[in-house]
Amino acid sequence: MPEWGPLQGETVIFTGTPKSLEVFDLVRQYGGIPYSMPLIQVNEIVDTIDENELKRCAGFDWLIFTSQSAVKAFHSKMERFNITIQQIPCQIAAVGTQTAAALEKIGFSVEFIPSIFSADVFVKQFKPTDDRELRVLFLKGNLAGSIIREELPFQVEEWTIYETGARLDSVNTMIELLKTEANTTVLFASPSAVHVFEEGAVPVVGWKGYTVGAIGHVTEKALLEAGAVVDVKPEIYTLKELVNALARRKEEIQ
Repeated sequence: MPEWGPLQGETVIFTGTPKSLEVFDLVRQYGGIPYSMPLIQVNEIVDTIDENELKRCAGFDWLIFTSQSAVKAFHSKMERFNITIQQIPCQIAAVGTQTAAALEKIGFSVEFIPSIFSADVFVKQFKPTDDRELRVLFLKGNLAGSIIREELPFQVEEWTIYETGARLDSVNTMIELLKTEANTTVLFASPSAVHVFEEGAVPVVGWKGYTVGAIGHVTEKALLEAGAVVDVKPEIYTLKELVNALARRKEEIQ
């Protein structure tokens, strides 16, 4: 750990599980102490889509993925029924570079990523040049919003392929840290994590006494609606940039 950094002595809690250790190393480079405390657990829904249903994917023009969890659940179904990439000749859209990377890792080619990684920006920027009436399949979780279905001017079918639930063990651990550590930051990467924290932790620790960061404007909106003051939000919606933004803010106020 460096002798000094803008996050020196700061406890930095990620409310999810970063896919790479890079962000933990970045926190340490700035002098902070990183923790991963996922507030939600993701489980594939296994009994809603059978082999014949999965093969229907070939009839869609586009598949839309808004999270790495959706990619993981979809790939699990492909493996279960021995469906190959070649059997799903659809174009692929991903909301976010990490989601795109997860898709490319299993062999898909991603044709579209919005400039800002959120569903509301996606529906504004997703404008395929094909004049045909497109058939679009949105692979989603049980808590996904209705923006993609309601606001895209295409025939959109939704498949709910994973579900999220609260991790009460993480909630309790976070409560103890927030009660005992003087300098703490909580970084939220999804509205779902905000809702779990609001229900499980806020009645005990409130929203004051620690720094709050949001990965993007959708998560920021959820935090504001829950009564929080959002101290940090990056211009580019990634955990790495969120940590960099946090470091800049701490440096400015020291």
